[in-house]
Formats: sequence, structure tokens, C-alpha cells
Amino acid sequence: MAAVVVPALAATGLLVSGAGPSHAAQAWDPKPSPMTTPWTNQVPVDNPLPEYPRPQLTRPDWSPLNGIWDFAVTSRDAGQPATFGEQIRVPFAPESALSGVQRKITQNDKLWYKRSFTVPSGWNGRRVQLNFGASDWETTVWVNGKQAGAAHRGGYDAFSYDITPLLNGGTNTIVISVYDPTETGGQAIGKQRVQDVTPHPGKSIVYTASSGIWQTVWLEPTAPAHITRLDMVPRLEDNTLRVTVRGAGGADGAGVKVTVSSGGTTVGSATGTVGAELSVPVPNAHLWTPEDPFLYDVTAELTGATGADKVGGYTGMRSIAVKDVGGVRRPVLNGKFVFQTGTLDQGYWPDGIYTAPTDEALKYDLQKHKDLGFNMVRKHIKVEPQRWFYWADRLGLLVWQDMPSMDSGKTPDTAARTQWESEYRTIIDQHRSSPALIQWVDQNEGWGQYDQARIADMVKAYDPSRLVDNMSGVNCCAAKDGGNGDVIDNHNYVGPGNTPAESVRASVLGEYGGLGYRVPGHEWYPGGGFSYEDQPSVSALNNRLVGLLDGIRESGMPAGGLSASVYTQITDVENEANGLMSYDRQVVKVDQARVRAANQALITASRSTGATVKLPVGQNVSIRVTTPGYTDRYIRHYDGLGFTEVVNQASADLLKRDATWTVRQGLANKLCYSFESRNYPGEYLRHRDFRVRREAGDGSTGYKEDATWCPTQGSGGIRMSAANFPGQYLRHINAELWLAQSGGTHAWDSPASFTEDTTWAIESPWAP
Repeated sequence: MAAVVVPALAATGLLVSGAGPSHAAQAWDPKPSPMTTPWTNQVPVDNPLPEYPRPQLTRPDWSPLNGIWDFAVTSRDAGQPATFGEQIRVPFAPESALSGVQRKITQNDKLWYKRSFTVPSGWNGRRVQLNFGASDWETTVWVNGKQAGAAHRGGYDAFSYDITPLLNGGTNTIVISVYDPTETGGQAIGKQRVQDVTPHPGKSIVYTASSGIWQTVWLEPTAPAHITRLDMVPRLEDNTLRVTVRGAGGADGAGVKVTVSSGGTTVGSATGTVGAELSVPVPNAHLWTPEDPFLYDVTAELTGATGADKVGGYTGMRSIAVKDVGGVRRPVLNGKFVFQTGTLDQGYWPDGIYTAPTDEALKYDLQKHKDLGFNMVRKHIKVEPQRWFYWADRLGLLVWQDMPSMDSGKTPDTAARTQWESEYRTIIDQHRSSPALIQWVDQNEGWGQYDQARIADMVKAYDPSRLVDNMSGVNCCAAKDGGNGDVIDNHNYVGPGNTPAESVRASVLGEYGGLGYRVPGHEWYPGGGFSYEDQPSVSALNNRLVGLLDGIRESGMPAGGLSASVYTQITDVENEANGLMSYDRQVVKVDQARVRAANQALITASRSTGATVKLPVGQNVSIRVTTPGYTDRYIRHYDGLGFTEVVNQASADLLKRDATWTVRQGLANKLCYSFESRNYPGEYLRHRDFRVRREAGDGSTGYKEDATWCPTQGSGGIRMSAANFPGQYLRHINAELWLAQSGGTHAWDSPASFTEDTTWAIESPWAP
């Protein structure tokens, strides 16, 4: 990978009054964390998270304001307090241990922050920008007693103020107020809820709130006319990078030059104006992929005057789309289908809650995805700092980015909808140039749902370079499918299950798994952990997880048309004990090498997926055993149950009819098949309680899934797995038909002759 220059950019030191290093060391202490991560005790008191926070728009001069601030909490309607009786370590939320405050913040509270600084003399003649990575939720800023612009509303987007007119040339004082109503307001909150900040019992899938400043705050000098954003879209069809430079301070329409380079050598450049799209040639582009996340350096500079603004950044050349692959709609990266196997990543920490303790910690979870063989991550209803996207770009992980949802179980009012959509567009703007980010996920399981189709169209129009998922988990929790977007997304626990194939959208599994294992000594609330399916041992956890991945590889992907899957989840979160790692990141629960091998096998298999197995829909067939010594036996029903029996020309007509089935398009998946009884029309071969039987349908989704079988090519025949249980197959054993999984816990799962017993030949019907 090219050595992308995102400099450490040694920050210019600030002179601080009232919250300086020596004072802070005596007056401030962190609170004990409920669980200690490997980085908890590595967080500097005075300069936490010292890395430059905006890797795709860098400048050499900047000064962080992270560290110890004076702090106070008042009632929500109170004015600025006369005294600030506490101190807080920014940018950690006051609910967190790392902040040094660690207490519940409610809708009745307002947070107040205060510190002083002087502007470095080397910045004279330039504008001073006060930048916030994120602050949740309504943030108001005063400098030297005067308000800096309008209050900012939003918990997940970056914002800034030009504070130059408010500076006094000496010691300056910043005061910030933040009001965060969390679930009592109408804004985007994701999984945040007001609750006790220390561990407590409760099987909840929502977690401790994170109020106030939770990402880096910093000062940066700029020219009056300066660049604010680089919108970069790679176009592989003509080997160009399309760049739109955005600006402020009179920069609109100014001349600009954009240069793409690699290893210090210029690859291509273009000139134009701020606000207009430039086409920068990138000949013989080195493509960005998860296996080879090659990045180019990018610089943009205003050309109108000496000393004009110049910024650095980076890009990756890649494309993402949906197209037909072997008759199945698939997402294609750089024109080729590769299965996207990832995890649900919620981005919570026991010490910092919403804020990773260090940059190395922020990187760690993404690196673990790579170590475990995943090539994708779904960032679940939270938006991370820009350095998280930088690490995803550098490490090579495809990103599905959720828009944080409003509170579940509520219908948002007009004001909430306007705010949510405005914040969503801002988030898209701020992350639209990340090569790793390939898909926006609008809504999840119906939480705060409204106007699904309109929003999906809005997002696609606003960023046509990426895929759009209008609703993750359309089959769950009263969610409603907008019917549009690029993917159809089901949730299935434990699953993996299948998402029914469509003719326009690709089928993906936005959540599955949730296998649980509690690690003594590494539980948020000892004894309080829960999961979708607890495992009795590490061995059982490994076997079950690998079995799910193998089922997707063997059946869900090739036969059911599944193109992506998201396992729940990368880490435990509070009382959820279904992570591949413990919440404190001290323990990787699973066999890393084994999970990696299963993921790599799945990805490798996807590169050569051919056309699905075709059966003669609407025609009668008989289904013959292929196990040596039993090849004269056929599937038949008897008293409603499925058996195999010898059938030949001398057999009774009733037996021949019982052994004849009409092939129908799959009741639950059009790529798969259902088998209707020849002599009991409307009754299908289905599994129930593992036993396979002939049974009439009740119109339910469960019945349709149980009666749908997805065939893959086997040796000497086809193998048929259940549509809702990829990796579990139609098997005969002792003449009975069962839904079986090799090496499972039941007698019918015996591995002896398993492959032969689950392979079938489709023959001419005994009863036409």
C-alpha cells in the first residue's frame, strides 16, 4: 500500500489559564472504569487523542484543545454558572470513567465547559477556526463572552466556527454549553439511553448515553479564503478521479489545482475552480480492494495568491455497483462480485463509552476484523470520528454506514424529520470521500421509521456513487420496506437464513448470529450477560460460528443468492455477551485462525460462483437416493411424513404417486424450489422440528421458508439445504427424512455417509 501522508502534524502548543497541566494533575483524576481495556491507563491527562483528527483534509498547523476543562452541570434552562466546580477530560463524555465525571446526565441538565488559551504568534494574519469532531446534541459556543455563530444541533457530525473576530490578542476564554435530551428529544440517538452509568442488571440492547463533547476539539489557522472539503469520486471507466473542492471565506469560484500522487511521484493533476468538478487523470489506476487497500495521496491548493490555502488528503480508486452475476443480483466491487462478510460494530467502550480511549484502540477493532478474515464492517447506528474511516481505508475493510436512528417505538414529528435528514446529509458530505465506505444504511428495523422510499431516493441522489439500503431488517419488528434502494436486507437470529432473491436488488443479511459466551472476569455486570443463543463452551462457540459461515458458503450464497452477511457482533457491549471479543477487548473468544479460514473460504468461493442449479418448474419429478446400495429408493410421503422407499415398475400406483412431486418456484425464495405433492395438491415437502414431512401451508412466512429448498451441485446429483437454515440439508437416514447438519447434536446429524445421504438425483416422474 502506498505510504499515504497523513502527518502526525505536531500541534502548536497552547498557553492555558486555569486548566493547565500542573493544575490538572493535582485537581483531576479519572474515575475507575467498570472494565479496563488495554488502553485505559494509556490516555494522557493533558492531551488525549493527540492525532490530527481529519485525515482527508490536513494542514500542517493546528492546536488541540483536548485535555482538562473546567466543568459544571446546571438545570437545562439556566444561564452560564458563576463558578465551574468540577473538571472534565475532553473529549470524553461526562457519563464515562475516562472523563473523570462519570455520572448520569438527563434531559433536565445542561453541560458547561470552560478553558482559556492564547493563539500562537505564528498564526498572525490568518483566520482561526474552532473545530469540533462531534458534540451531542445542541452545542453553543462563546469566546470572550460573545457567541460564536448559531448553536449547532446534531450529535454525529463535525462543525466549526471562525472565531477570529472574537479573539483579543492575549488570553482568550472559551465557554461551551451542551444540551442533550437523548431519548426524550426527537433527534438521532442510535443506541443511547439515559440510564445508570455503572454496571447494572438488565437484558437490554440499548446502552449508556454519551452526552456533550465526545470527539476532538481543535484550533486551526487558515487563509481567509480556504478549502473546507474535498469531494472525491473515482471513475474507473475512464481512469479519472472526479474532485469537487469546497471552500469558504470567499473561496467559491477561486482557482484551484488538485494533484494525485503515489510515493512522491505525481500521477495526474487538474486545474479548475472551487465548487466545480475537476477530472484528474489516474492512468493505469492501482485499484483499492480489501486485499490490497492501495491509497493515493491528494493535494489541493488555491492558486489565486501567494500563501493561499493548501490541504492534503488521500483517495482509493474503486467502484461499487449492483449487477447480474450468473443470473443473480450481486454487489460488485471494481466490477467483480466478492461476498461481503462482516460484523456488526457498535463502537462502545467500557471506559470511554462512545469515545475510544486512544487512536490505537480505535484501530484495534478494525484490525481484529481483518485478523478474523472479515472483509466488511457494518457501523451500527453510530458515526465514528474521521480517523476510524481512515483506518478502515488503510486496513481495507468495506464499510456499511448506518445513519443513527431516532428513538424506536415513536413516530417522529416534522421537526425531528427535518433535523434527522439535515444531519444525514451533513454526515454523507463529511464521509463521502472514504473509499472503504460503500453503502449507506438509512433505517434499522423500523426504529423511528418514516418515508423509507423517499429517503432512499434522496440519499441515492445525494451520493450516487454508493449503494443504499433503505431498511436493514425489513422482516423484523414491524419494519416497512421502501421497496427501493440497491439491496433487500433481512435479519435472522441465529440464522443465518436467507433473504429472498429479487430481480432488481441484491439480497443481503444485515444481521445474524448473536452467539453468546460469557468470559468470567470479563463481564460488564457479572452474571448479567445475555445473547441470542448461549454456548456452553469455547469449543461449541467455534463450531457453531464456523458452521454458520460454512452454511452461507455451501448454500446461502450459491443457491439462495445471498451476497453479504453481518454477524452480531465484534465485541460484547455492556450486558450483551454475544461478541467475538469481550467488552474490555482483553479476550478474543473464538479461534482466530479457524474463523479466518472459514471467512477466507467463503470469500474465495464467491469469486467463482456460477449459475444456480436449475430445476424444471411446473413439471413432475421423482427424487432418487444416490447413496451406494440404496440407489433404488425414492422420496415418498406416508401418513404425512417423509421417507425413502424402493420404487420400480412393479410398484403400486399409490406408491408411484406418493413418490412424485411437482417442482414449484421456491415459496420463500425465487432462486430456490418447493416440492408439491402429486396426489395432495397444496401440500409441500417441508421440515418441522427437523422431521421432513408433507404438509399443507398456512400462508405464514415460517411455512414458506420451511417448504423451500435451495439446491447446489453435488457429486452425482444435487444437495438441497433449507432456505432458512443454510448448511442444514435434506437427508435420509434409516429410511426417514430429516433436516440434518453434519456433526450436529442429533442422531440424524451423524457424519457417517452424510454427503452421500444428502445428495439426490432428479429423475423422471413415476406418476406423470
